[in-house]
Amino acid sequence: MSDSTNESDVVGVAVVTISSDSSLEADDVGEAIVAAFEAAGHETVTRELIQRDYDNVQSNVSRLVDRDDADIVVTVGGTGVEPRDATLEAVRPLIDKDLPAFLDLFHAISYDELGTGVVSSRALSGIADGTPIFCLPNDREAVRIACESIIVPEAQRLATLANSGTDSDEE
Repeated sequence: MSDSTNESDVVGVAVVTISSDSSLEADDVGEAIVAAFEAAGHETVTRELIQRDYDNVQSNVSRLVDRDDADIVVTVGGTGVEPRDATLEAVRPLIDKDLPAFLDLFHAISYDELGTGVVSSRALSGIADGTPIFCLPNDREAVRIACESIIVPEAQRLATLANSGTDSDEE
């Protein structure tokens, strides 16, 4: 963390890789999320790898939302169109408020950079019990686009709004 970062501006992020056939050591996509947040002066409060079945995803994301030190939860994996991909379906019931502009921006930027392959790219964003959640595809380029262009620049503001309801830009 740089000296110019105010401690109150530091966001604690929980990063979760959802995969049945990987390990944290081989998870370069999850590492890209960690690197994007830490480069901006934020802190990774936990990094986990979990199996991608519905109940496991839902219970683990719910547990992370309840952590006091996790201001934002970012998941990667299990968002595709294969029958066993259930991350979005598992997380959606936890969300109190949708953030639909995230998906619109993510798809627009992804299309500009990746083309029509984005048609099978599913993602989700919303607020669950005062905690922003972002569910991203297990693709390094998609994660780079989402984190660098959207999530990290808005992280502190979203975490503040979701918890206190006060946006200094609107006062």
